[in-house]
Amino acid sequence: METKPETLVVGATGLIGRRLTAELLRQGRAVAVTVRGGSARGAQLRTWLREHDIDEEALTVVTADITRPGLGLDPGDGERLSSVRDVFNAAGVYRFGLGREEARRANVDGVVNVLRWAATRPELRRVVHISGYRVGAADPLPYPVPEDRLARLYRRYGSYEASKREGDAAARAIAAREGIALTVVNPATVIGDSMTGEAGQYLGLAGLVEQLWTGRLPALAGTRRTFVPVVTVDHLARFLAAVPEHDEGPYRAHWLLDDATPPLPDLVALLARHLGVRAPRAVLPVGLVRRLPRAITGVDPETLTFLSEDRYDTSSADALARAAGLSHPPVRDAARRWADRLVAERFGRAQPPLPGGFHLVAGARTYLAGDRVSPGYVLLHGLPLDAETWQGVLPELDGTALVADLPGLGRSSRTAADPADWLTELFAPLTSRPVLVAHSAGAAPALRHAHAHPERVAGLVLVSPYFLQRRPRWHLRAPALVGPLIRTASARRLGEALLGPAVTDAATPRALDDAVAQLRRPGVARRTAGWLHRAQRHTERAELRALTATCPVPVHLVIGEFDPLVGDAPDAAVTVVAGAGHHPQLSHPAQVAAVARAAVGIGQPRAVRHPR
Repeated sequence: METKPETLVVGATGLIGRRLTAELLRQGRAVAVTVRGGSARGAQLRTWLREHDIDEEALTVVTADITRPGLGLDPGDGERLSSVRDVFNAAGVYRFGLGREEARRANVDGVVNVLRWAATRPELRRVVHISGYRVGAADPLPYPVPEDRLARLYRRYGSYEASKREGDAAARAIAAREGIALTVVNPATVIGDSMTGEAGQYLGLAGLVEQLWTGRLPALAGTRRTFVPVVTVDHLARFLAAVPEHDEGPYRAHWLLDDATPPLPDLVALLARHLGVRAPRAVLPVGLVRRLPRAITGVDPETLTFLSEDRYDTSSADALARAAGLSHPPVRDAARRWADRLVAERFGRAQPPLPGGFHLVAGARTYLAGDRVSPGYVLLHGLPLDAETWQGVLPELDGTALVADLPGLGRSSRTAADPADWLTELFAPLTSRPVLVAHSAGAAPALRHAHAHPERVAGLVLVSPYFLQRRPRWHLRAPALVGPLIRTASARRLGEALLGPAVTDAATPRALDDAVAQLRRPGVARRTAGWLHRAQRHTERAELRALTATCPVPVHLVIGEFDPLVGDAPDAAVTVVAGAGHHPQLSHPAQVAAVARAAVGIGQPRAVRHPR
């Protein structure tokens, strides 16, 4: 028998709506949600909830359209929602560059339709409308807004913020007219979960972090005191869930933000230090930035209205939070975890991401993911890839794994330490004796570490070790030539130049697309070129060949059929993967994982040929 919902979340598939839905279900409430797009969107929400360990048995999903009167609900769904007491409106469009009418349909008409529909609920207790901290701080608008004033509003603020301001006026006016108890929550910029960093939204301040990460933030707009406050999405969800239980009276409004958020230049500097990138030193007046061409500044004009030194009265939100036993999590730690997650997700371009974060290893801000205490495997990538290269291998392993971006490559910052010393420090905190799996360029530090610390390594799996294979063409051995190629080439051209003709499946172009995004960051292309140059030295290759033959731990080589060994193979087991090239971990991850699982205790050399 279906549970009768007492709470409705409108806009449950957005950042705030889905986190609020999860929080309400976690508290044992019977929740209904509206979604657009039919059953597919509802199924996606249920999948997300299950992935976050939320029991969705008490969830009711109905299809609705906030741009239509009555939310476009069919009579049967309207009857299913007759028991609703609390309505949370988290619906709307958050995007810059909107057309005026597109913005108004969702952010104004949608608000009006939600309020009018809520007024028909016989058991209605309260409507909670989510607005914005800059919207709520403005002088109240009448509703309907006179057309001349409306035109000035949209010209000054752009369609997104203007529509939110108009929607705020509509919410107050309709609630008063219909006799609805209304709470307006004005949250600050919403960042990721305070523990995991997860948000899944990449606009606004997240876009600024992306510019910082990619070296495209030469200066900030504003002043040294510009205040762009934040709130973590988990704290916001808990706060929203508490509102109907604590608010009384016909109208309440709360400004929800962490007043401990550093001024914008200090916040950006904090994230720059954490990510191992350079923070902008210059701060330019907003008026100047507004007059400069967007092609030069890289700043969306609509975001400039958010840059002010204003502070906000959070007393009512603070009082409600205390009554509900809530407090903001430490904002600096939360911002760092959010930045980690943004980088892991490549700012929305990597799905699913390999969640990880930055940790100091031998002086390098190193991107790590997985088990940092007792992994069964440690995996190192080659060129021009990063730790994401192991995405297909990880699910096939029979234990936990630690993956890392090599120093100066991928997402990791550079270090003065030798790569082998960096690897020694990476291993230092581990309590296990893992199998070390290394691809191509990663095989060199892996070999040296195994020789220096055989007691720390259970076995060594070298995937396409470059020093046992043919050297690349001459123009890939000179950093002066490789650097420009890396910075300008498409993913496919870069892959063919560095890895040989495409002989793998569709995973390879996707992995290279991800790698190219990192190679565009300042300094990464140059450092990659340096790694390539050093890797081709005859003395280096001879030394590593000798180390392979005399390694004190069991060694297994994994070679692609189209990227064979050159010369006599060292005294090691060899697996040839049919149909693979230089990166079988991308094209044939199950075969690579099978070798890794069997790596402990490898004895006599043998040759294994996997079928196509």
